[in-house]
Amino acid sequence: MLEQRIQQHFIDSADLNYQAGPALSKPISQAMQAMLACVTSGGKILACGSGVSGLLAAQFAAQFVSRFERERPELAAIALPGDPTDPSADRSDAIDRDRFARQVRALGQAGDVLLVLSVSGQAASVLGAIEAAHERDMTVIALLAGNGGSAGRALRETDVQVNVPHERAARIHEVHLLTLHCLCDGVDAQLLGEQEGST
Repeated sequence: MLEQRIQQHFIDSADLNYQAGPALSKPISQAMQAMLACVTSGGKILACGSGVSGLLAAQFAAQFVSRFERERPELAAIALPGDPTDPSADRSDAIDRDRFARQVRALGQAGDVLLVLSVSGQAASVLGAIEAAHERDMTVIALLAGNGGSAGRALRETDVQVNVPHERAARIHEVHLLTLHCLCDGVDAQLLGEQEGST
């Protein structure tokens, strides 16, 4: 019984990735181009996420600054600190709505990119960050789910929205992580050329 349950997780994850790939490849490509334009013109990526998504944002920033799968010069990315243990972090009633907005206003400049991650799309701190980024004339890349929620509605036409077509948080996080890997790999490929043996 337990082994079947485990196997079902792998099957469900693989099914979602297989189905989402064709729908998400275009917005992920657009996000990649926005990031590439930002860093090649001297800008930086500010990354943040509500709750567990903040851990994914931190992982992305670490891989973007140091390396993904091969050596390259450093690229500018900063993970904005949040609290992944805050149970209200991905809801509209978060205690500190300006947690990320203050950091975006302090660090963001025109031409920079804000990368936000939220499973619910309702996180007050993420909405505040998006508004602050728009005040700074930054492009926003939003990794969301379903219809994008309030965060999706707050985006502009020049922003990029990647919505995972699923309701379960674990599956959404898995696709968000794969998306971040695609972004790192795509930027590396554009800067360094295709790597032999890569797909």
